Amino acid sequence: MNMQELNELDFSNIGDWPAAIKVILIVILCGGVIAAWYYLDTEDQYKELARVEATEKDLRQEFETKQAKAVNLDALRAQLAEMEESFGAMLRQLPNRTEVADLLVDVSQTGLAAGLEFELFQPQAEVPKDFYAELPIKIRVVGTYHEFGEFVSGLAALPRIVTVHDVQISPRQKKPGELVLEAMARTYRYLDEAGG
Repeated sequence: MNMQELNELDFSNIGDWPAAIKVILIVILCGGVIAAWYYLDTEDQYKELARVEATEKDLRQEFETKQAKAVNLDALRAQLAEMEESFGAMLRQLPNRTEVADLLVDVSQTGLAAGLEFELFQPQAEVPKDFYAELPIKIRVVGTYHEFGEFVSGLAALPRIVTVHDVQISPRQKKPGELVLEAMARTYRYLDEAGG
């Protein structure tokens, strides 16, 4: 078959074409049908498959995370109970309104027991926070470095929470060898639902 024969092919009478040309035409038409079928139907299915596979991956990760939590659920519940018990114990260390005066006495007695001389013991206004109130106490005491250490250790040993902030130690001008400690001691009071 040469180019002259290809130019003489009659499109109105395809049945008379040579068998090789018919086979090539059928292959081209089949290829076109397959390409059209792929682009009109299969390509959308591949896109949907990719989307579903991504969703499956996300769901699998979520499942693994939840399964890990479920496996540890009993341990987490035990830990939560322990934390609630610990929180309750800490709340018991916060004085209520009636215990604040006793706590102030305990702080001053701890300083006296350590051998300190109080120059200033001034409770400040209560500062409300989320579920507790801060009770700052401005203090200035005179003594030695070791007496300061004993005082702070005594505060830490109190059954109620007392913290010491803004500590400044300076030499006393009147008596050499003595030091002046100025600090803000803070204790905390639990605010019950009644607001006080």
